[in-house]
Amino acid sequence: MRGREEEQGEMLLSITPDALVPKDHPIRRVREITDRALKEMSPVLNTMYSGIGRPSIAPERLLKASILMALYSIRSERQFCERLQYDLLFKWFLNMNIATPAFDHASFSKNRERLINHRVAEQFFAAVVEEATRAKLTSDDHFTVDGTLLQAWASLKSVKPRDDDQPPPAAGGRNADVDFHGQRRTNETHRSTTDPEARIARKGRGQEAKLCFSGHVLMENRNGLVLDVLVSQANGTAERDAALLMLDRRRGPRKRVTLGADKGYDTRAFVEALREREVTPHVAQHTNRRRSAVDGRTTQHEGYRLSQRVRKRVEEVFGWMKTVGGGRKLRYIGTSKNQLWATLTATAYNLVRMANLSPQPA
Repeated sequence: MRGREEEQGEMLLSITPDALVPKDHPIRRVREITDRALKEMSPVLNTMYSGIGRPSIAPERLLKASILMALYSIRSERQFCERLQYDLLFKWFLNMNIATPAFDHASFSKNRERLINHRVAEQFFAAVVEEATRAKLTSDDHFTVDGTLLQAWASLKSVKPRDDDQPPPAAGGRNADVDFHGQRRTNETHRSTTDPEARIARKGRGQEAKLCFSGHVLMENRNGLVLDVLVSQANGTAERDAALLMLDRRRGPRKRVTLGADKGYDTRAFVEALREREVTPHVAQHTNRRRSAVDGRTTQHEGYRLSQRVRKRVEEVFGWMKTVGGGRKLRYIGTSKNQLWATLTATAYNLVRMANLSPQPA
C-alpha cells in the first residue's frame, strides 16, 4: 500500500539534539576538546562584560560558531545563522535546545571588535594548543615555518595614487573601470581605497598581481599542529620577519631547536638570526645562481633531511585553511579582522587534527 505524505502538525518533543547526533560522529571529539579549552577561558571572558544589563550572547557560542563556519566551509555569517535555525547538529554543538531560535547575524559584527580588543581568539587558540601539549601531541624542539599570499577582499580597480584626493565610490557603488596598461603601480605610490592595508603582490614572476595580505604559520613537526599563525602586510621580507617573531613568541627556556623552511628563507641575514637564537636552520638550500647561506655543517646530518621531508606538511595547513576554511579569498577588511579569521581557522584545523589523533571512544 502506498504511503501518503501527511501534513506535519504541532507536537510536544521530549528529544534533545544530543540524542540525534551519532555517538561515533567525529564532531563529538571536536566539541569535547573545544569545551575543555573554553572552560579554562571562563575567567578571561568574564572580564569582557559588565555585571549589569541584559545578558549577551555567550562568547563561547560565538567562538564555537566560528569553528563550525570553518569546519563546514560557510563563508557568510548570515548563511550560518540561517542554517543554525534548522540544523540540529549545529544547535547541539552550541549547546542550544531544539526550540531555541538562532541568533541574529549582526551579533558577529557587534562582537568582533570586542574579541579583537581582548585578544580572545589568540587565547582560545593557545588553550587548544595547550590541550594538545598535555596530550603529548606536540614537539617542543622541531618546527617548520612557511608563508603564503592571501587575496584581499579588494579589487585592483580600487588602487589609486596615494596623492589622489578624490573620494572613494559611495557605499554599494562600484569602482570605475580603469585601463592600467602601461602604468607602473607600486605600494609606495599607490594604495587601495577599499582596503588601505592590503598590498599589491604576486606569487612569482610573470604571474598576475593582486591585492594581498601575507599569512604565516609555525608548525610543530610531530603531528603537524599549528603553534602560531600571523597575518601581516605583504612585502619582500614579511615571511622572514614573521618567522622570527613567531619563533620568539613560542620558545620557552632557551634550548637547541630546529626550524625547517623552504628556499625563500635561505638568506644570510635570516640564517644568522636563527643561529643567534640557537636555532639550527633546516632551511632548503637555494643554489640557483647564488651561494646558499646553509652550509655543509647543517646539511650533512640526517635530521636535516628528515626536516625537509616533514616541512612539506605545512602546505596541508594552508590548503585546508584556503579550501575548507574559506581563505581562498579573504572576506574581511583590514589586518586585525583577517588575523581574527586566521586564528580561529587555525584553531579549527588543530581541533580536527587532535580529534583524529585522539583515541576512539569505546
